[in-house]
Amino acid sequence: MEKNISFSRSQAEYIENIAAIMRIRARGEKPLAMVHTYGCQQNVADGEKIKGLLSEMGFSFTEDVEEADLVLYNTCAIREHAEDRVFGNVGALKNVKRRHPSLLIALCGCMMEQEHVAERIRKSYPFVNLVFGTHVIHRFPELLHQALVDGKRVFSRGNEEEDAVIVEGLPVYRDGSTKAWVTVMYGCDNFCSYCVVPYVRGRERSREPEAILEEFKSLVDAGYKDITLLGQNVNSYGKGLKRPITFAGLLRMLDQVPGEYRIRFMTSHPKDASKELLDTMAEGKHICHHLHLPFQSGNDRVLKVMNRRYTREKYLELIRYAREKMPDISLTSDVIVGFPGETEEEFCDTLSLVEEVGFTSLFTFIFSPRKGTVAEKMDDPVTPEEKSARFKRLCDLQESIAAKRCSSMVGTLQRVLVEEKNSKTGLLTGRTEGNIVVDFEGSDQLIGSFATVEITTARNWILGGVLRED
Repeated sequence: MEKNISFSRSQAEYIENIAAIMRIRARGEKPLAMVHTYGCQQNVADGEKIKGLLSEMGFSFTEDVEEADLVLYNTCAIREHAEDRVFGNVGALKNVKRRHPSLLIALCGCMMEQEHVAERIRKSYPFVNLVFGTHVIHRFPELLHQALVDGKRVFSRGNEEEDAVIVEGLPVYRDGSTKAWVTVMYGCDNFCSYCVVPYVRGRERSREPEAILEEFKSLVDAGYKDITLLGQNVNSYGKGLKRPITFAGLLRMLDQVPGEYRIRFMTSHPKDASKELLDTMAEGKHICHHLHLPFQSGNDRVLKVMNRRYTREKYLELIRYAREKMPDISLTSDVIVGFPGETEEEFCDTLSLVEEVGFTSLFTFIFSPRKGTVAEKMDDPVTPEEKSARFKRLCDLQESIAAKRCSSMVGTLQRVLVEEKNSKTGLLTGRTEGNIVVDFEGSDQLIGSFATVEITTARNWILGGVLRED
C-alpha cells in the first residue's frame, strides 16, 4: 500500500550535524559540492532535491571536481552508453581523491538500484563512500552522516516499504528561474520488454493532487513560466489514490491557477492516452499544444514483442484526433532502432510512420540490452553495422521533415519564452509553445518573459526571428 509522508524531523537533525562537521572539514570557507545528473527529466528533478538537501547542509555548488568537498553522480540506467560514461567518470575520481583524501564521493540514481552495479562499485571502486538508490533520496542526510561519522562505506537501496512511499516536503534547489519540473507520480507498471525503469523506479505511485497544486502555485507565484509535469507514464496518474483522478482532471485543476505561464508534461504512453486528455489540452488556457508521445516502432509485431500494448493504427488514430482538435500541435516522440529481430521491412514501417506523422523532432536510439529485462535474452541476428545504417536513415529522414516544418514557420508570429542570452552569438534564445528554439536580437531584460517574434529564417532545429511588439 503506497503512502504519502512528510520529510522527517530526524533527517533535519542529520542535516544540522552534517553542517557542523563540514564547517570544520571543508577545504575552503564553505563546503562545496559538485553534483552531476545523467539521464531523463525525472533524474534532473531528483538532482534538484538532492541539491536542496545539500544546500540545507551548508553546501555551495561548483562544477570543478578539484575544488569540491563532495562529488555526487546521479546516474541513469536506460542505456549502456550512459552507464559506461558513469563508470569512466567515477574511475577518473580515483586520482582526484588521491590528491584530496578528504573528498567524499557519492553515487545515486537508477544505476544504483541494480544489484550488479552496486556490487561492481563495492569491488572495483573502493574510494566511493556512499551509494544509494532512487527510493531513499529522503534519507540522504542520514546516509551521508553515517559515512562521515562511521568512516565506513554506505550502501542503501531501500526496502519494500520505502519503495511504496512518497515523501513530501523535501527542499528543492532549482537550477533555473524560468523553467521548473513538478513530479506528479513515480514508477511504472508497464514492463516494456526492453525497459529497466520498473525495476529501478518501482511500481506506480501518484502524489496527492492537493500536494501537486500547492507546489505548482508556489512556482507560478515565484515567477516560473514553463512548468513541466513529470511521470514515467503521466496518463496513469491517479489510479492508486483513494479519490481517483485522471491526468486530464489534474491538468484542468492546474490550468485554473491564475498567472502567465505554460504547462507541459511528459511522458505519455499511447496505450493510456485518451481523447479526454487531448480535449483538455485543446481547451486549456495554459496547456502547451505540444505532445511527446513515444511510439518506439511503426510495426505491430515489434510493438507486441516490446509489450507496448497498442497498435500502429491506434497510435495514428490518436495523432489524427490530436490534429483535429489542435491543428497547430507540435508532436515529438521516441524511437528504438534495431530491436532484437527487427527486419528491414519492419524498420521500413517505422520510416513510413515518421513520414505520415511529420514529427517536430525525434529522440532516436539504437537498442541497448538492459540486464534483467525480457529483451536482454532475445535472439538478435541483425549486425551492429546494419543497425547503425538504419539509424542514419531514420535521422536523415527526420532531419528533412524538421527542415520542412521549420521552413513553414517563416513569416509567422510566435510567442516565445525567452530563456537566456547566447554567449557566443549575443542573441537571445527562447522556445515556442511547440518547444522549438528561436534566436533573435533583444534586450537582456526580456529574459524570463514572453516575447512576440516574427520568424524570418529556419534551420533544421532552430528558428531565427525579429522581435515584434505584442
